[in-house]
Amino acid sequence: MDHTYAVIMAGGGGTRLWPYSRSEKPKQLLALIGEGTLFQGTVERLEGMFPPERILVVTVAGQVAEMQRQEPQIPVDNYLVEVAPRGTASVVGLAAAVIHRRDPQAVMVVLPSDHFIRNRDLFDYLLQAAVDVAKSGYLVTLGISPTFPATAYGYIQQGALIEGAFKYPCYHVSRFTEKPDTTTAQAMLRQGGHSWNSGMFVWTTARILGEIQRQLPLLADTLEKILAGMGTPDQESILKTLWPGLPVKTIDYGVMEKAEKVAVLPAGGLGWSDVGSWDSLFEVLLPDMNGNIGVNKQHLALETHNTLIYGTHESDRLVVTIGVDNMVVVDSGDVLLICKSDQAQKVRDVVAHLRKHRQDRYL
Repeated sequence: MDHTYAVIMAGGGGTRLWPYSRSEKPKQLLALIGEGTLFQGTVERLEGMFPPERILVVTVAGQVAEMQRQEPQIPVDNYLVEVAPRGTASVVGLAAAVIHRRDPQAVMVVLPSDHFIRNRDLFDYLLQAAVDVAKSGYLVTLGISPTFPATAYGYIQQGALIEGAFKYPCYHVSRFTEKPDTTTAQAMLRQGGHSWNSGMFVWTTARILGEIQRQLPLLADTLEKILAGMGTPDQESILKTLWPGLPVKTIDYGVMEKAEKVAVLPAGGLGWSDVGSWDSLFEVLLPDMNGNIGVNKQHLALETHNTLIYGTHESDRLVVTIGVDNMVVVDSGDVLLICKSDQAQKVRDVVAHLRKHRQDRYL
């Protein structure tokens, strides 16, 4: 692992966990499911494998100070700041270019900042196995063995087993399927051989930069110019001039779907969640005997089942529910959200409405 670097993608807004997650303090900077924040949990999982100098964070300017406060051991120079959101392909490309200049032999582990993983030992083992596969020239993605026909995740179909003395079974990727409808998700679950796309990737910097050069030449050219300006007085102005001109592309659509030699390591038992919506907290927090979960809130539940009550530490207001089932109630102090748990994904539609009508005080 001497030449292995971790890149934490931490620039997201976390709109599906509104109203607790806000633009100034999105979900990765919040202690949603424990004492530490999701960002701190991500960094903690890397301890023992990656020294702080080999952990890079790609984020936006407004979040850097808080991240440095939460994890001061990561060097300031290891924070790469996006001047505008241009998708994960640009994020990965920038980090890969910076790391490759430091270490041409580098292997790069890409991790979102807002995931929850219960099984730390298996996570460590999977990363080490993925690094071995990546050193053989593969672009590696970690798949999550599906437990239900989810429509909020992309899917990866595995092909033939990749031969080699690897620590963990790995497979060629046959195809990527973006968030399917329920019928398609059910069919893939019955068929087997599919994983949820976790958004965690492992590859050598040389390999991913080669694919970016082949498939996204504008991004490759822009990265070359940005890299040439780094460390000079023009560094900031070059980035501000060139970065916004990049098209918005995800690493999945922009590179992975048409890349050569793509591998998947399907992981069962990882205890993974992307904490992508309020209903996802039912997967990671322990409910009471009636399936109810109360966080930071006094909750009196009468004939209430499978309901999440989420509040802030600042308020001691009592929430009483009577005859309520399968609901989400979130009290952020200035906003009260109430919805059915199977409608929790639509919170981002509320955020879009508020943004459209310039109700910024609630964003």
